[in-house]
Amino acid sequence: MSSQLQRLTIAPQQQRDHQILLTPEQKHYLLRVLRLGNGDRFIAMDGRGKAWIAALENEGAIAIEPLSLQSELSLELTLMVALPKGNGFDEIVRCCTELGVSTFVPIISDRVLLRPSLQKLTRWRRIATEAAEQSERAIVPTILEPQSFQISLQTVHCSEKYICVARGENASLLSCLQEGKRREIALLTGPEGGWTAQEIEKAKIEGYIPVSLGKRILRAITSAIASVSLVASFTQESHLSESQKI
Repeated sequence: MSSQLQRLTIAPQQQRDHQILLTPEQKHYLLRVLRLGNGDRFIAMDGRGKAWIAALENEGAIAIEPLSLQSELSLELTLMVALPKGNGFDEIVRCCTELGVSTFVPIISDRVLLRPSLQKLTRWRRIATEAAEQSERAIVPTILEPQSFQISLQTVHCSEKYICVARGENASLLSCLQEGKRREIALLTGPEGGWTAQEIEKAKIEGYIPVSLGKRILRAITSAIASVSLVASFTQESHLSESQKI
């Protein structure tokens, strides 16, 4: 039954004891858009792993019981993306939130032309929230402010780090996943036109392993989604294999 209830992301401080303090926008969404009434139930989630079955009560809400959501990947997945042109990053955020990314790092690299405004960041975070609710995730991904390529290399600290490179004789991402421990993974995907040779060398110095996504040249949006799909799928298969052994 709970899987059929509408989901609403609240800030952690909105939940106090059994009370959920709704914002005017959330009240409008529940009462006017969804047309819920007094006593109707929905799922409230704080975006950090906690969730409750809640019920409307006098235009506020009460938390009836805690809810366990088992929908996250078994690892922390950080996606570092050289910003594509137009609204391409919107699509990346939406799809890769559904696939399980924990953190997004928008990057301004040498071949990136987009210089996003604060409104863009707000929009990306809203898209991530909506995608997390739609895909029944327990966690809303973090989206960092856009940063330069060099700073991003020093910002992310993961046990496994890969830079996806379109050309060259590099091992496939899949083969590297089979050899790794898969606790924390950072994926670095490039812009239209690919990484410069200097950027690849800088990434290698910081411990990033160059990997291939196949023989075809993928669009910037496609490469980001494809790389995350590989990690999510492989992680799921590995988790099932371990469970069967137990």
